[in-house]
Amino acid sequence: MAPASFAARFQKSVTPTSLRAYLAEFISTFFYVFAVVGSAMASRKLMSDSATDPSSLVLVAIANTFALSSSVYIAANVSGGHVNPAVTFGLAIGGHISVPTALFYWVSQMLASIMACLLLKIATVSQHIPTYAIANEMTGFGASMLEGVLAFALVYTVYASADPRNGALGTIGPLAIGLMAGAMVLAAGPFSGGSMNPALAFGSAVIAGGFKNQAVYWVGPLIGAAVAGLLYDNVVFPGQASVRGDSEGIGV
Repeated sequence: MAPASFAARFQKSVTPTSLRAYLAEFISTFFYVFAVVGSAMASRKLMSDSATDPSSLVLVAIANTFALSSSVYIAANVSGGHVNPAVTFGLAIGGHISVPTALFYWVSQMLASIMACLLLKIATVSQHIPTYAIANEMTGFGASMLEGVLAFALVYTVYASADPRNGALGTIGPLAIGLMAGAMVLAAGPFSGGSMNPALAFGSAVIAGGFKNQAVYWVGPLIGAAVAGLLYDNVVFPGQASVRGDSEGIGV
């Protein structure tokens, strides 16, 4: 029974509708990573000491807000606008998207991140691609906890923004998601980088060739996303309709 069920779900994951969803995730994630990593590169280009300049943090936070809001919006009606493996994982844990579909989403998101960083590397004539790093005074465990809290806030906002009870307020869902991401970058940027997105951290690490503390940007966000999804669905607002992406299909 289980193998047959998995096979049926896999078949649903390779339909034309699903393939369009994966392409939408690739495009939206590509633009998001391009904007976020590009803004970090721009701040380094314009500021001699961007690592300690507060305006550099504000620049990256604003880029996160605008890029994520726009990226979620352009993909919302096709793929649900996840743009983040942690969001996909949280929705999969909550039963809103099947495991095979979630894995295809992950592949699309990570490939998009790598391609965006590669394009930046080529277009800027091999300038350094910034990677996410934790502050010297922090431990890997502490940074993972911090990234987990950030991802929890982001995924909880994703769930809330797609709650059908919000009615007309649901139309500003992408903006709410982007604003939460920007706020989290302002809060945690100097400590862990404020990634919240495993694909974002992975793509820049692949192109830059440095994977130090990469587990921080996977373990923390995935746990935080899973807790957010389970808490929203089963404790805070149990019995709600599906959110961004569901187990029977793709989209909102």
